[in-house]
Amino acid sequence: MKAVILAGGRGTRGKPFTDFIPKAMIPIQGKPLIYHIVRYLSSFRIIDEVIVLGDFTGLGKQIERYFENHISLKKSIKFVQDSQSGTGGDLIHLSKVLGKSSEFLLWFVDNLCPIDIKGMYRFHKESNTLATIATRRYRREETGFAVVKNGLIQEFKEKPVIELEMAECLGIYVLDSKILKTIKLKKPSKKDLNLSYDILQPLSKSGEISSYDIGKTPWIDIDSPTRVDRNLELVNAIIKKFGT
Repeated sequence: MKAVILAGGRGTRGKPFTDFIPKAMIPIQGKPLIYHIVRYLSSFRIIDEVIVLGDFTGLGKQIERYFENHISLKKSIKFVQDSQSGTGGDLIHLSKVLGKSSEFLLWFVDNLCPIDIKGMYRFHKESNTLATIATRRYRREETGFAVVKNGLIQEFKEKPVIELEMAECLGIYVLDSKILKTIKLKKPSKKDLNLSYDILQPLSKSGEISSYDIGKTPWIDIDSPTRVDRNLELVNAIIKKFGT
């Protein structure tokens, strides 16, 4: 199975940092975010190639240049120019590079999570659906909470782990390659295609989307160096589980 890292986002939440570097190059322990992700994905035997989809005519060129200095990693990486047409539209370019692969892993570059790729893939095959999305029901909050009764604070909860009423969708997917045909049919009618709302939402109505619950496996959305600094303990714990 091939792993596709979607690294072409504009990084608006990370400004002003992302005016100068792409999200993929946000430093973590002295190395770019994408370096840790590539190393982690490459550690799974079921992943035979990593494809980085991004804008290599702009800031994304920094990603390609970085990996030029890592020959051992570069052998398993392919860079594909995106179309800047949304998270769905950009995937059209994958048809040729995926070849005969029946499914592929899609990883949004701002996601940092030591998810069990092998387990997720096995779950996807058993579910027999067109897509499987990593989800979670538990989240550690970044702020303190209070237990309130009759207007009085009974107890303080510092950064508690809470159970969510709805499952939170993470940016890690296993997708059937047939989805690319669906995208091609929708592309002419819309300039920017959002993968979740334009492609997967209609499929969910017919029971074609599975949820892979990661339980209490740690996860964080890296949108800026500030987010890394504010959650350094969590980030370091995830990198340790990555083994990179």
